[in-house]
Amino acid sequence: MWALFTQPLSPALGASLAELQITFSVLIVVQTFLSPWQGVLVDRFGPRLLLSAGLSISGLSWILAAHATSLPMLYVTYGLLGGVGTGIVYVGVIGHMVQWFPDRRGLATGLAAAGYGVGALLTTFPISTVLRESTYNVALGRFGWMFALAGVLVAQGLRRPDSAWQMAWNQRRRGAGAATTLVKDVAPSQMLATPIFWLMFAMMTMMSTTGLMVTSQMGAFTRDFGMASALVFGLPVLPLALSIDRVTNGLTRPLFGWISDRLGRENTMLVAFGLEGCAMTMWLLTRHNPTLFVVLSGVVFFGWGEIFSLFPSTLTDTFGTKHATANYGCLYIAQGVGSVLGGPVAALLHEATGSWIPVFATIISMDFATAALAIGVLKPMRRRWLEQSQRDAVEMSAQEGEWAALRTNS
Repeated sequence: MWALFTQPLSPALGASLAELQITFSVLIVVQTFLSPWQGVLVDRFGPRLLLSAGLSISGLSWILAAHATSLPMLYVTYGLLGGVGTGIVYVGVIGHMVQWFPDRRGLATGLAAAGYGVGALLTTFPISTVLRESTYNVALGRFGWMFALAGVLVAQGLRRPDSAWQMAWNQRRRGAGAATTLVKDVAPSQMLATPIFWLMFAMMTMMSTTGLMVTSQMGAFTRDFGMASALVFGLPVLPLALSIDRVTNGLTRPLFGWISDRLGRENTMLVAFGLEGCAMTMWLLTRHNPTLFVVLSGVVFFGWGEIFSLFPSTLTDTFGTKHATANYGCLYIAQGVGSVLGGPVAALLHEATGSWIPVFATIISMDFATAALAIGVLKPMRRRWLEQSQRDAVEMSAQEGEWAALRTNS
């Protein structure tokens, strides 16, 4: 949505495009780096209250931005407040999904993450229409009120699963002959002391950085590869590639999430991350072929977007559902680190070498390294962790039975 407002905001505030883009950078940084504390609040006060607050803040950020008369005001309203509100909503929704759908976490989080992008598609044309017929102030104010009111209304239907529901689900699973793994609920402070979390954090940071290296510099290397004026099916290469990328980046989230529910998280990571590495390699080798350039760009993003379904579901599988939202908030900082590193790292590498080949080589290396870490390191570490959690749960259950027998006898 932000891209629709940059053109009318620039003359109204007397600001350059670069100065305006700081607003969006503030939003992304606040959204990701405050996510652990936002997740703690969601876990403590429940999704209904916190998501209502987050949606209200998000709508308020647009309403106040409509009255901004300077860049600092825009940074505070659309950037700071918007980052706080959208951070609560995104982390809260993902945490909610992993709690309610324990046997379909990959698919559930993938659909939620895909919806995060589809929502923008649904409002693009209505906002564009208002901007053509009126001013950006009217558009920001009108849609800000709509987002806030509709969001708060929908949030009233949310509630987190209670222990009775969890016990009933476990019984149904056992009755269906499925092996139910007892996972210990781990608080964020304990999780941050485990090597598994930091391995996952490093992996998500690497994958986030590679995707954002491509996203931030795609226009530049398209031009340098001689594709700026090329046509595919009568359409310019860059807009066509970006359109396909949005579709594949959304499709991959529920698809690979669904696959991971059946084939296992790490096995799916190996396939997905390896696919991106192979596609990047082919993209580089065939960079002067316009048709392959467009097709392979879609495959690259198809191998990247699934990080938003695979990592939250893997994290909750490992550390339990009680603190799922706060735990994912800690991991989601990796996306913020990637957003800070992706563009600058790609630009610095290109400036230092005068070529995009080192940039592609870095991305390809990180893709294959993350795939190898998933299957060679994360999978055995998680297996040992879950086996220990199972033993701890059995021991705790036995101790509770002994205490209950002692109380009965006494």
